[in-house]
Amino acid sequence: MSATPDAFEIGRRLAARHRSLEERPKEFELLGRSWDLLPGVFAPVWTTSTEVFSAWLPYPPGGSFLEIGSGTGVTAVMAALSGCAQVTAVDITEPAVRNTRLNTARHHVADRVRVLRGDLFDALGGDDRFDMIFWNSNVVEAPERFAYEDDIQPAIFDPGYAAHARYLRHGPRHLTEEGRLLLGFNSLGNLDRLNRLAAERGLRTVTRHSVSRRAGDFAVDFLLLEFLRFE
Repeated sequence: MSATPDAFEIGRRLAARHRSLEERPKEFELLGRSWDLLPGVFAPVWTTSTEVFSAWLPYPPGGSFLEIGSGTGVTAVMAALSGCAQVTAVDITEPAVRNTRLNTARHHVADRVRVLRGDLFDALGGDDRFDMIFWNSNVVEAPERFAYEDDIQPAIFDPGYAAHARYLRHGPRHLTEEGRLLLGFNSLGNLDRLNRLAAERGLRTVTRHSVSRRAGDFAVDFLLLEFLRFE
């Protein structure tokens, strides 16, 4: 599956909507709970990705969970509420870090969720290991020299798919012996290129769940992917 031909333009429209303060709520309902939403943070109310991935993830009970790109913190909070003993949530933008901390406090899991600001794995210690790593990734492929203009665009665009390449390169190093590396993806992304990047790291891509949903005025296929070593 290659990227949707007009994926970049759709990504621009999505970014503009998430950036706009018009009709943007300060709170929202998702997965039977209420959540805080700060300006400059990807809004789960306008796409279904956060909802479906947070519901699909097989959180490791009593284990450790790392979320890359935590945004509002919904998935990290749900991991803690689902029985993970230790959760780490990382995001590259300050508004998202603050939003994640707000929601960990709101749902009384701040003692189990460590929130860090960083680019993918940069904020972690070299010895940090997790039973599960997950990223609801910025699937829209942008030109290599594309420069982010605000705090929303890093959640949507990946210039040259460099972030996906780094996720596949560094992610396995932060897994426990039986740890699992998962990715939230969708049909606005370039799955063919992702599969090639995975193969270069000795990984194969397995689809664990998929569903088609509307995202505004267009249809999107959402995929929960897992990366496994070739045997």
